[in-house]
Amino acid sequence: MLTDAAVETLFQRFEARFPDDNRQPDKVQRDPFKSLVSVMLSAQSRDAMTAKARDRLFAVAETPEAILELPEERLADLIKPCGLYNMKARNLHRMCRALIEERGGVIPADRAGLTALPGVGRKSADIMLRFTFGQPVTAVDTHVHRVCNRLGLAHGKTEAQTAAALAPRIPARYGFGAHVWLLEHGKRLCRSRTPHCAACFLEDLCEKNPAPPKAKKRRE
Repeated sequence: MLTDAAVETLFQRFEARFPDDNRQPDKVQRDPFKSLVSVMLSAQSRDAMTAKARDRLFAVAETPEAILELPEERLADLIKPCGLYNMKARNLHRMCRALIEERGGVIPADRAGLTALPGVGRKSADIMLRFTFGQPVTAVDTHVHRVCNRLGLAHGKTEAQTAAALAPRIPARYGFGAHVWLLEHGKRLCRSRTPHCAACFLEDLCEKNPAPPKAKKRRE
């Protein structure tokens, strides 16, 4: 596990290279309900397919009430491009019903409230908090999970465990940049099968774990 001093050095290097990523975003840049639906559709789906499913759905229904009026089979057909469409259709109906009956149609802006909604797990909640509500939260997906475990920044067998271990290790002043930095580092350099260690500006800090735990898939 990296020492606190090493963690500070790690994030200093990220900020020196990508300072714009650590600026606080404007809050609620998008419609919170549409954002949550999009996040739910994105689970185990490529961005292009998620966008296609989202656009097909919102062309027909873009409120919780309108989605509930759709038969589940029709809803599943609309979101079919994103995969796992039957499960996602059920979860969307359950989420919309709970949102109306328990929340007055208002999307909660806290993790506990979001994860209380059917079909919304920690990763989905953290994505909402970071990108819709502008909070300094690091959502842990497969890339962030891999980078954290390989570096020694945080350890966990699942993405949720890594997220819980990571949160207290991120100095507050880097709270807005951490998610994007770790995500992009995993996509560009710290890849799963062929990490570019020789080109990595964190190579001297890394624990060099060649096989970080593979995150168990959780449907969110």
